[in-house]
Amino acid sequence: MTDISSRKADHINLALQSEHQSQQGSGFDRLRFEPNPLPQVALEEIDLNSNFLQQTISAPFLIGAMTGGCDNGELINRHLAEAAEACNIPMAVGSQRAALELGTQQQARRWAPSAILLGNLGATQLQKQGLDMAQRAVDSIAANGLMIHLNPLQELVQPNGDRDWNMVLEAIEHCVANLSVPVIVKEVGAGIGPGSAKRLMDAGVQWVEVAGRGGTSWASIELARNGSAREREIAAPFIDWGMDTVELLPAVHGACPTLNLIGSGGVRHGLDIARCIRLGAQTTALAQPFLKPALESTEAVIEKIAILQEQLRWAMFLTGSQNLSQLRNATIQ
Repeated sequence: MTDISSRKADHINLALQSEHQSQQGSGFDRLRFEPNPLPQVALEEIDLNSNFLQQTISAPFLIGAMTGGCDNGELINRHLAEAAEACNIPMAVGSQRAALELGTQQQARRWAPSAILLGNLGATQLQKQGLDMAQRAVDSIAANGLMIHLNPLQELVQPNGDRDWNMVLEAIEHCVANLSVPVIVKEVGAGIGPGSAKRLMDAGVQWVEVAGRGGTSWASIELARNGSAREREIAAPFIDWGMDTVELLPAVHGACPTLNLIGSGGVRHGLDIARCIRLGAQTTALAQPFLKPALESTEAVIEKIAILQEQLRWAMFLTGSQNLSQLRNATIQ
């Protein structure tokens, strides 16, 4: 197993452990919808349909990026991709760096011939290897879009992580202008705030995944893998670095009202999806809740999707929201 494959395998195992989920909580439970005991709609009339990258999807969430480049990553991605195809839910693949560097064939499009698939590369890989690598990532899975992930804290904690982040914004801007598909920029658990969102929007980015604090802590995961006592001591105060998704979404939406937002970071169920939509997200993303089902079977992932959809439907029913437009105007406390 290569160093990259070993690291990706570690990521899967550690992401399943509760101690690597944010210990501060996501903040979603602080947000309460005003209950509507007169919903004036039948549950079966609730419409979850949403639009993403100019296509209709069955509900406003996508399977967030998880893994790539390790032995059971192939099985996980097959189960996720087949479920995405069956349920008309978009899927972001895990980082494609390992597959591209190792020359591994990526099968996601074979398993999901008509689903929306999103490629995935780290921003510093784009900075180093440019548009060519980005286009290869897209072409390798016939992706509908490319996610570029920002993870400076994770790179600081990660042994031999990337420490030079010069010209990253310029690399993103070049990619946006020249890539064959839309670019989505995301964080991995510390969040994208209004200032950074404005700079990305000025660079031409139309979609941002805020990925705030509250879900899987990649800093905690990398710290568990770091054998240096000195580096562990340096990193210790930064394990909860970042801002919660419930703080970031309204702040970014207020500062950049035309920017399309994906709510993520601590989203655990359909009620959290509803909260994200109410706070200004166009759609949402979940990763960790899909990891255990993805290790089991395609059917387990499909069932998880169905449960999330029904939870969202309940949230909309209980606020009297027949569609997502009405949910965006539901009263919150």
